Amino acid sequence: MKIYPEEEWLMLSGIQHFVFCKRQWAIIHLENQWQENYLTVEGEIIHERVHNEDIKEKRGDTIICRGMKIFSEKLGVSGVTDAVEFYQNENGATLFGYDGFWQPVPIEYKHGKPKNDHSDILQVVAQAMCLEEMFCVNIDTAYLFYEKIHRRDKVEITSELREEVGTVFEEMHEIFKRGYTPKVKIKKACKSCSLKDVCLPELTKKQSVQSYYDKFMEAD
Repeated sequence: MKIYPEEEWLMLSGIQHFVFCKRQWAIIHLENQWQENYLTVEGEIIHERVHNEDIKEKRGDTIICRGMKIFSEKLGVSGVTDAVEFYQNENGATLFGYDGFWQPVPIEYKHGKPKNDHSDILQVVAQAMCLEEMFCVNIDTAYLFYEKIHRRDKVEITSELREEVGTVFEEMHEIFKRGYTPKVKIKKACKSCSLKDVCLPELTKKQSVQSYYDKFMEAD
């Protein structure tokens, strides 16, 4: 199994961008370009609230940690979780300052609602895989909390999702190593992307000779 050195680690959160749009991910993580829109601002407000490392709560048999730094040498990624809930469980791990064994479960907060793709799901599964590697435990459940609908969705961490996470990160590492920004694939979501003025997807449309000829004839 490949182990990535720390200098090759990618940002874990990038998997959400990559699955949504490979070009968007490259513009952010390779070209270091970023622009805000109302969607990104809403998301940042939510994450500022949950990424407070000073907040640690204990509610009965549950410990809640926010802004935990995580990593995986096997995936070659590092990042910060929104929240990790630790439940008292004999199959869990030991925690400094607490008696017994504790099972970690990652919680990822999103400002919108569930998406049609796997981008959010793969992000929280990747977080679970990092926690598994760090705490030497098995995690079969994670959660996505959507602010717009104020609902927590359960994610069953299957072998298929684990394999998909591994495959996606391998492709991300390969593209990052090449320093290559993929070509745009125009879709409906381009309209709401904060990077549309940087990406300029409309300029990549190729006009066929026939359509150009038809417009020319109409103008005459």
